[in-house]
Amino acid sequence: MTGHRIAVVTTEVIAPKMAGPAIRAWHMARVLAGSGHDVELLTTERCDRRSESFRCAHVSVAELDALGSRVDVAVVQGDVLRRSPKLRDSSCVLVVDLYDPFHLEALEFTRASAPDQRRAAIGVSLDVMNEQLRRGDFFLCASVRQRDFWLGQLAAVGRVNEITYESDPSMEHLLAVVPFGITEEPPRHTAPALRGVVPGIDASDRVIFWGGGIYNWFDPLTLIGAVDRLRQRDARVKLVFGGVSHPNPTVANTLMSDRARHLAHERGLVGAHVFFEQWIDYDERGSYLLEADVGVSAHAGHVETAYSFRTRILDYLWAGLPTVATEGDVLADLLVGAGAGVAVPPEDEAALEEALYGVLFDDQRRAEMAAAARQLGHGYQWPLVLRPLVGFCADPVRSPDLLASSTRNAIGRGADLMPSVTRARLDRVVDLARRGAWQDLARLAAQMARRRRNRTPEVG
Repeated sequence: MTGHRIAVVTTEVIAPKMAGPAIRAWHMARVLAGSGHDVELLTTERCDRRSESFRCAHVSVAELDALGSRVDVAVVQGDVLRRSPKLRDSSCVLVVDLYDPFHLEALEFTRASAPDQRRAAIGVSLDVMNEQLRRGDFFLCASVRQRDFWLGQLAAVGRVNEITYESDPSMEHLLAVVPFGITEEPPRHTAPALRGVVPGIDASDRVIFWGGGIYNWFDPLTLIGAVDRLRQRDARVKLVFGGVSHPNPTVANTLMSDRARHLAHERGLVGAHVFFEQWIDYDERGSYLLEADVGVSAHAGHVETAYSFRTRILDYLWAGLPTVATEGDVLADLLVGAGAGVAVPPEDEAALEEALYGVLFDDQRRAEMAAAARQLGHGYQWPLVLRPLVGFCADPVRSPDLLASSTRNAIGRGADLMPSVTRARLDRVVDLARRGAWQDLARLAAQMARRRRNRTPEVG
């Protein structure tokens, strides 16, 4: 195989502390480099991490614009194409990672906004998403359920057409399932992390671990209520939130994170039964996971849940950690089917309490679930889940419908909610969306819509 020049591009911080999209991009770069390609991992944010097998660097907009002429394949996440129309319009083969449906997340982020502002902000997110769907040559999603969703949206923008169908009626050459993965090496306990280190957590305690951020689509409130009930049954119950402050400094604390802190303080649980830890270094997470007894993931019942892929649960599998999760997402079904977890209805405090108690205080059951979790995790190691991407990059090609004038013209770029805006205005929109500043974005989008209706010129 002749190696290709490949750039994996993210809008997240690449550093010791990394969020899910950055972790995914890191392992994509690692596995592709191990497959014989010349790989670089580029971020529009801070880059403080290095690899011996691929280049890591911060990239400016100007460097993004030039990327299409110097690499064979660009694997992109988030709003990279909106940041760089030149990359979008280049002849470079573009792989678009759709594992994070951020336009569905916007439905939750904007719930507190005024109706017109919320509508405008969600419209901007959808516009950015559709721009990717119209241009990508190959797409990645996280589950079979997600694949059905994305096929529908690809069809809506004209990508499921006679040319892509005749090329491959299964559409596997257009859209492949690539779940989030786990590292091949088992976790190591390199140093004490919680027990005897965090005041209030002792060696004999039963630790519930919440890995990752507290975003608005999650439900830490029901969990805190369940822990409040549990501690009255056994004072050894401790809940640790392991990702409070996002590693990207431009991402502010979420409303749900603030509400969780307030509720825990109100109940008198902070420092005694509920602990809020700062974002854990990626390479140190094994020590925390191995000191926990149960992993937890709780969310409300909404459309984001249905098409989510909770990346924190993969870490639970990696560490052989039994999981108690809310019903409704694909991983909860998987955990229950494998005997590695328990699923409870959304926002049911009593059911969550009983599920946690049943795992925390039944040592034999917990050991059996731990073994099932480790076994299930073996099938999600990064080199296995990334096989579709590795296979495509071995022989990367442009999607045939983007090369044929009949379909290319029909697909187009669609109606843009932000026509003729200056680069300064566009950069402002992208920055607000990336930081999750949905209320500010909603106000800006509404302002731009009014200017468009009034036919006033856009100023930067």
